[in-house]
Amino acid sequence: MSVVTRGVRNAFRNQVRTLSIVLILSLSIGLALSMLLAHQAVNQKIKSVKSSVGNTISISPAGVRGFEGGGTPLTQAQINKVKALPHVASVNATLSDRLTSDKTSLQSSIDPGNLGRRFASNSGASGGQQISGGANAPDLTNFTMPVTVTGTDNPTNLASTQGGGTFSLKSGQVFSTGSSENVALLGTALATKNNLSVGSTFTAYGATIKVVGIFDSGNTFSNSILVMPLTTVQTLSAQTGDVTSATVTVDDVSNVSSATTSISSALGSAADVTNDQTRAQESITPLQNIQSISLYSLIGSVIAGAVIILLTMIMIVRERRREIGVIKAIGASNIKVIFQFMSEAVTFTLLAAVIGIAIGIAAGNPITNMLVNNSTSSSSNSGPTTVSLSGRGGANGLPGGGAGFRAARNGFGGGVRNTISNLHTNVGWDIILYGLGAAIAIAVLGSAVASWFIAKVRPAEVMRTE
Repeated sequence: MSVVTRGVRNAFRNQVRTLSIVLILSLSIGLALSMLLAHQAVNQKIKSVKSSVGNTISISPAGVRGFEGGGTPLTQAQINKVKALPHVASVNATLSDRLTSDKTSLQSSIDPGNLGRRFASNSGASGGQQISGGANAPDLTNFTMPVTVTGTDNPTNLASTQGGGTFSLKSGQVFSTGSSENVALLGTALATKNNLSVGSTFTAYGATIKVVGIFDSGNTFSNSILVMPLTTVQTLSAQTGDVTSATVTVDDVSNVSSATTSISSALGSAADVTNDQTRAQESITPLQNIQSISLYSLIGSVIAGAVIILLTMIMIVRERRREIGVIKAIGASNIKVIFQFMSEAVTFTLLAAVIGIAIGIAAGNPITNMLVNNSTSSSSNSGPTTVSLSGRGGANGLPGGGAGFRAARNGFGGGVRNTISNLHTNVGWDIILYGLGAAIAIAVLGSAVASWFIAKVRPAEVMRTE
């Protein structure tokens, strides 16, 4: 009988002990696999967050926020200067304007409501009069909302508009980057309100504009806007080279701070430069907490498994000193003795690994979710993140007059919770094989260390002590 076969059979000599060892070891392997899966999921999520969240910088003319405040538009020359700065991956410049009934044949699809009339009254009357302010208040009975138009070379990026949302082309096509044609994309609500479809025309700034596409953004405001090529809006509105906002995408979130400083220095007092680095870090910090916890737990469970194997084999080897002496007396070498106990340890480990892998796969997501909930609670207790959500359609073409929307668009708020709550573990054969290989390596090492000392004992000494 070979030493390997003898070692496998010896693993089942004491079934109660074998069952106990396998169960304890399987829990250790299961916990290690769960932590490995959680750690991998967090690493992937951190990479995703760093590449897509918080790596943008907002630029606006000093004193301007949407259609609020005042200030002087930025110029294309200033935007070109920003494009040349280090770590700037791209710059999306936009020119926003409002088309009243004397500038366009379009009718806004947004109902003014109480907020729209209130803001219009404030902006149209001296002294901040309200609509109910008396005989001198302006007559807003027939007031209609202006149509918001955005000039951009990146029409599918609705984050560059005041409304935000996700661009979904319903019909037609998107105009090309750098276009200067009199064409436009209409939100579904604006197109429906004016009975327009792809190929229809309307007038704006005294020119005839052709509808080339209809899009859906998923929100009321963006579905009521008009998107045109940047050059076209600049030319038709007599604002050649003017830009009212720009979104800078930085190559990596770690470079946002330095890029913000460079842009501020390049533009000086002409622009307000802001970024979301702080909120991005708020999103990443809970992930890093989970990463640390999962790593330490992984190390701890691996050490626990190694100690279990080592102590088990030390106990088994000591119990079989007489057997070892007999085997050596009939000619077995130290290597054969070691291989026998290594085979026994590997048998324990393989049995435990089958159960442990099943436990790890089943517990991967629940344990990750538990870590997420604990991390989210800690983040919430350390200081809540507030996001302002405004009503629909203010008079200035911004939701709620524009004051709260930019915070809602740029803020993460619940996004911190959503970012980490969307973690899901993925089990691949590579992880299973790596885990199994590590378990076997620990078993081999632990059993070899334990059996080496006993295998060196002389048979005569063992027999005499017995």
